[in-house]
Amino acid sequence: MLWVAIIGLIMTVLAVAAAGRRTMFLYKLATVGPPAPERVEYARAHAADEAKAQLVEVFGQKKLLKWTPSGVAHFFVMWAFFILLTVYIEAYGAIIQGAITGRPDFHIPLIGQWAVLGFLQDFIAVACLLGLVAFAVIRVRNSPKTLGRRSRFSGSHLGGAWLVLFMIFNIIWTLFLARGAAAANGNLPYSSGAFVSIALGDVLPASHLLEQIALLLHIGFMLVFLVIVVNSKHLHIFTAPLNVLFSRRPDALGAAPELRVDGKPVDFEDEDLDPERLGRGKIGDTTWKGFLDFYSCTECGRCQSQCPAWNTDKPLSPKMLILDQRDHAFKVAPYLLAGASTEHADTDVLALLEKPLVGEDGVIHPDVLWSCTNCGACVEQCPVDIEHIDHILDMRRYQVMVESSFPSEAGVMVKNLENKGNPWGMSEMKRADWIAELDFEVEVVEDKMPEDAEYLFWVGCAGALEDRAKKTTRAVAELLHIAGVKFAVLGPMEACSGDPARRLGMEYLFNMLAQQNIETLNEAGVKKIVATCPHCFNTLANEYPQLGGTYEVVHHTQLLAKLVDEGRLTPITPIEEKITYHDPCFLGRHNKVYSQPRDIMSKVPGVQTQEMHRHKDRGFCCGAGGARMWMEERIGKRINTERVDEALTTDPDTVSTACPFCMVMLGDAINEKKNSGEAKESLEVVDVAQLLIKSVKTPS
Repeated sequence: MLWVAIIGLIMTVLAVAAAGRRTMFLYKLATVGPPAPERVEYARAHAADEAKAQLVEVFGQKKLLKWTPSGVAHFFVMWAFFILLTVYIEAYGAIIQGAITGRPDFHIPLIGQWAVLGFLQDFIAVACLLGLVAFAVIRVRNSPKTLGRRSRFSGSHLGGAWLVLFMIFNIIWTLFLARGAAAANGNLPYSSGAFVSIALGDVLPASHLLEQIALLLHIGFMLVFLVIVVNSKHLHIFTAPLNVLFSRRPDALGAAPELRVDGKPVDFEDEDLDPERLGRGKIGDTTWKGFLDFYSCTECGRCQSQCPAWNTDKPLSPKMLILDQRDHAFKVAPYLLAGASTEHADTDVLALLEKPLVGEDGVIHPDVLWSCTNCGACVEQCPVDIEHIDHILDMRRYQVMVESSFPSEAGVMVKNLENKGNPWGMSEMKRADWIAELDFEVEVVEDKMPEDAEYLFWVGCAGALEDRAKKTTRAVAELLHIAGVKFAVLGPMEACSGDPARRLGMEYLFNMLAQQNIETLNEAGVKKIVATCPHCFNTLANEYPQLGGTYEVVHHTQLLAKLVDEGRLTPITPIEEKITYHDPCFLGRHNKVYSQPRDIMSKVPGVQTQEMHRHKDRGFCCGAGGARMWMEERIGKRINTERVDEALTTDPDTVSTACPFCMVMLGDAINEKKNSGEAKESLEVVDVAQLLIKSVKTPS
């Protein structure tokens, strides 16, 4: 057995050295960019939440199990890696003990002869084999060769995936060969439990040479696999837990990340601020968390399959957005690690280094960047917590604030925000016009919040200025009045929350609008806010605290559902309609508000609800987020049309939602369908609050 130990030792040293060298390279590459201290600080401050995330997402495979067949297969293959570590302890122990005593009958102290451990080892190995079969079938059935861009594996490095499956298969069959040979020779630690290994031992010949060769084969395949892992997409085995650890909490997308330079929030009043460092203009501007995203991508395509842009024939694939950056980073890595020195670089390398991150000839095409609606479907579905939106926002910030390169239509919106404080450029004095149509008084804050007012009603630009959204605003105001909830509005003092500016990448303008609003809110003594627009809701609740504005913010569906539960609002008039509800992205995925709008509709007599195929965390975007509301959609099918086509499959009388942007986008698409005769004339889009007020008020 001495020769077996020597060969095993040599193989181990070589493989560990190769893997270690690659690991150091990956670490150095990830740290060439700016730091991300906020990630470490948050993880340290919320250790309990992060521990729970590791248990639920990494060990429990929560996100993967949403896709049941592939999720179950991955669950068993992943747990095989953990449980079969005990087999490698046994294998190395057998080699070492065999070299010393001549008897390779090593067992792990205390637990090494328990039948339950032997059973668990064999069971998980068999389950792993079945998982490999499932993966192979899934890949064949979803092959890009037959499905084209409808395949979630379109654009993935397919050869590497098949190599990994082949290597895992080799590890499993050599595991059983080695254990079966050990059983035949009387060296298996288990007298029962290890049902496959013992059964193989009954049919294999008693041969010490076979056992020795099988042990070396098993260890050898494992070591080769280790080297392959650190050089392939399967690096996620090691990086995914880290990526989950440093991802954003709580369990929702929430706030967009602050713009930072050298790990510190940007101060736009700093005279020494280098504007060239705003956002991400080259791959070297990527933080180590961004590189963790690159390393962790499994190329599974779940993000791609859920992306509204990709599903409507646009060039954006969240998966390819990550892979293209990763591949480019690896190509220029030697020069990044050498301090980006190009003194001795040849022409091809110089061209590669000077290649812009975003551009017609860049790593990322502008059409890819500007197709994103920030809906968050990609982040929600990613099993390793890659934050695609953060990458897109950082690149947009550079394009907008440094390159001044963005869709021309958005420029009009930016000017309107700068000059009038709203995207439509209307006078701020029109913000209170909707009040005139009510038959009761609404208090407008002039200096301080009225003492008896519990909530500030944040009306929002759409709610105050867009005709369809005004109906929601009036409905909410009436419902609050009926329920006896005292509220006030800012009226002309309210400015845009800044969401369109931030999501466009114009962080400076967002900062200006947010600070103006925070000053107004703080001076008025506002503590609690109710908002009808999910974009305003998300910005006020999750992003204003970044600038010192912390308030208790609720969406109107949350407050109305509470009032209905408390009996302060009672739906009595039946609404005999079949209704399908559309989840707004910034209310649902970004803030996990799914139940309250549905709870309200369930309390309205006569309403028959019918879910669309894609709903809740898999809901499909209306196409307005990410400042897309103010950009033309010139490529592929319109996203709002795709969503309305899906809504029409439920044969609804009404489409309901809880967002003014969604009302506009879905309403426009429905009107097109009416004109073409594809939708009934009576079909309309309404806010949940409109349904509720219709039922609460007794018909005259």
